[in-house]
Amino acid sequence: MAHTVIVFGPTGAVGSAAARTASALGAKVILAMRDTEKPIPGLSALDEKANAFTRVHADLTQSDSVHHAVLTTQATHAFIYLAFAAADNMKATLHALKSAGIQLVVFLSSFTVGGDLAAIQPSDLIPYAHAQVEMNLLEVMGEKGFVAVRPGAFASNTLQYKRGLEQGVVKIFGPEMTIDYIVPEDIGRVCGTILANGPPDDQRAIYLYGPELLSQWEAVKIIGAAVGRDPKVEECDAQGAYKMFVEEGGFPAPIAEYMVRQTQKAFARGQDQVLGHTIDREHLGNIEKYSGKKSTTFKEWVEQGKGMFVS
Repeated sequence: MAHTVIVFGPTGAVGSAAARTASALGAKVILAMRDTEKPIPGLSALDEKANAFTRVHADLTQSDSVHHAVLTTQATHAFIYLAFAAADNMKATLHALKSAGIQLVVFLSSFTVGGDLAAIQPSDLIPYAHAQVEMNLLEVMGEKGFVAVRPGAFASNTLQYKRGLEQGVVKIFGPEMTIDYIVPEDIGRVCGTILANGPPDDQRAIYLYGPELLSQWEAVKIIGAAVGRDPKVEECDAQGAYKMFVEEGGFPAPIAEYMVRQTQKAFARGQDQVLGHTIDREHLGNIEKYSGKKSTTFKEWVEQGKGMFVS
């Protein structure tokens, strides 16, 4: 039987892909949005109408709007992401989802989460915030009522190199540090597949990574080759990295500080890491395992969207 699923944040790259994938697999898809007039990437007005997508207003920071959106659409599966501004680590939002009829939540978490979730410290901003929501999901939805999808470092983060590519010099903090460069569309495919079909196994925390680990300087060279440039790569210090993350990467100051600290830790560690976090190499194949399609390589992603790196 086809599920009715509700996707919060469908205007994002992951949410859009999740919605389109779930629809392609036969689910009735509800698009929950703060601004219902906003365009959705990858989904034309014609396709939206032809495939019976429905738009509703909802805001994950406002539990009443979440409850109303689910109740009126009779959705049973939901895709959500971390809403930093939500009170009590989204517990009220999760209660609203469940009380309105949601049976399964697919939560866009982070690869930085692992081990004893309760032991993660607030100073580790990204893993702490996501872990708090995961623990609330367990409490509110039960162990069979959610799947936490924990993707690696987004390929789109490399857009911070655009200015350096144009100027001929790209400054990097820890150029030898390896990253998986996962493509947001691939993450969404996995989330949409789980939304439509339900959990494929007993795993309630699924790590997703790009298909290969590349150093930061290798990534810059791949982008350079795609846009016909050969930039010089220079290593910057922690202060320069912080400035770059905030001014060119667009990251909030607390997240930029966390990223600098994590990169510094990576300098003293070994291989098979993503931004200093040790990973299981078997997880590099999880995109294909859980979506049925091979993951996109960083080179393929760059070639497909190389216009993003030039003015």
